[in-house]
Amino acid sequence: MSGRDPDRRRTLLDAADRVITREGPEVSMAAIAAEAGVTKPILYRHFGDKSGLYQALADRHVRTVIGRLRPWLAAPGIDPRGRARAAISVYLDLVSANFNLYRFLFDRAGAEDTALRSRMTSLVRGLGEELGGVLAAEGVVADPVRAQVLGHAFVGMVQTTGDWWLEHPEVDRTQVVEGLVDVIAAALSGARAPHTVGGA
Repeated sequence: MSGRDPDRRRTLLDAADRVITREGPEVSMAAIAAEAGVTKPILYRHFGDKSGLYQALADRHVRTVIGRLRPWLAAPGIDPRGRARAAISVYLDLVSANFNLYRFLFDRAGAEDTALRSRMTSLVRGLGEELGGVLAAEGVVADPVRAQVLGHAFVGMVQTTGDWWLEHPEVDRTQVVEGLVDVIAAALSGARAPHTVGGA
């Protein structure tokens, strides 16, 4: 069935990438179809509906970001500060190089499609869980619950700070990276200290 042809789907997604990158996150579905050389009904047929197209784009790009970050979560021979710097740099490079696609997925598509927003949130949360697991497994944070708290906090902090930086391109990238690294390093240092609920 043509709607299940992976090569055709890939070609259509490539066309969507091009026109979103060129025209911005408010691009119409008609413009995406025109870029692909098909009508909107044919475009939707390959993905089920508009939501399916959004989902396919999210899977392509969010998974790419996560895939590029994952090796740095447990990179051997690099201290936590160095890992944080490398991972944050990779993330900021990816989102700034694909600004319009990022905005299309997280602002427009996520706002229009609650299922997609939930899916992207789940993918990001999964990265936080993975990072928390690494922090606990390597003994960086002894308490596994606290490791999960910090893993999710770090991922969320980097994502939201990246959003802010994209809106403030006048801010030097190095300032953003080093500011985030300092916060992460301080949090990890604090996590190694004795800790009890309520500060007792």
